[in-house]
Amino acid sequence: MDVAIVGAGRVGTALGVRWRRAGHRIVAASGRDATAARTRTYLGAVPVLPPADAARRAELVLIATPDDAIEPTCEAIVAGAGVTTGAVVCHASGGTSLDALAAAEAVGATVLSIHPLQTFTDVGSAIERLAACPMAVTARTDAGADLGWRLALDAGGRPFRLADDAKPLYHAAAVFASNYLVATTALARDVGSAAGLEDPVSLFAPLQTTTLANLSSMGPERALTGPGVRGDAGTIDHHLVALSTSVPGAVEAYVALARAALDVAERSGRLDADKRAAVEEVLARWT
Repeated sequence: MDVAIVGAGRVGTALGVRWRRAGHRIVAASGRDATAARTRTYLGAVPVLPPADAARRAELVLIATPDDAIEPTCEAIVAGAGVTTGAVVCHASGGTSLDALAAAEAVGATVLSIHPLQTFTDVGSAIERLAACPMAVTARTDAGADLGWRLALDAGGRPFRLADDAKPLYHAAAVFASNYLVATTALARDVGSAAGLEDPVSLFAPLQTTTLANLSSMGPERALTGPGVRGDAGTIDHHLVALSTSVPGAVEAYVALARAALDVAERSGRLDADKRAAVEEVLARWT
């Protein structure tokens, strides 16, 4: 297919590289100031054009802008006669409904989304990480879903179907799995630094790597360790006293995560009601 990438940032460019390797043609790109240099580096002599002009050249238009820009970008492309009947318009957001592509759908385009379930910090690593990456495919029709499935495979991914109305929950789950892992690691760094550790992120990395491996092989209930699953109310109280003195901003997060850990521990069958109650009594004093 002839493909235009509107929003040729990390994800859009990486998908373009992967699709070109699979035999698709990247006929145009569009984006902000850095797009021209990025496109030359990774896609070669691809023209960088305004969104509607880029879309007009293509059978498939990939909108890989930030989420809040998808709908106005699509509307601008349609207003500029960039989408016609029979075209395919796809966005790359995990949390945005296909309703954001309603303007294209209204003029006869097939709409779908493909979301790589991975984190990307730069184009080079994104190209490599798309290999065997799970990819959520959302479409209105079976034909659209089949096309999305093939495009995900062509990008090197492992496609799975995702209902449009499930996207907010799916994306929230991904935020818990990735973004909040980063946020809790930042808290661990701050608390570790308060304890006098040098380079705590590096020190904790082997622990986190093993924890992630255990999660993959055992699941959360069996992988959970620590004072929550043991019902060590005294230890948790000592933590909170120390945090309140040295890193008070971490107390609220610690309490919330401790309660989440208690739920996992109880489901695992390793935390009895009395020990949970003792921990809950401690947590209640800090809320």
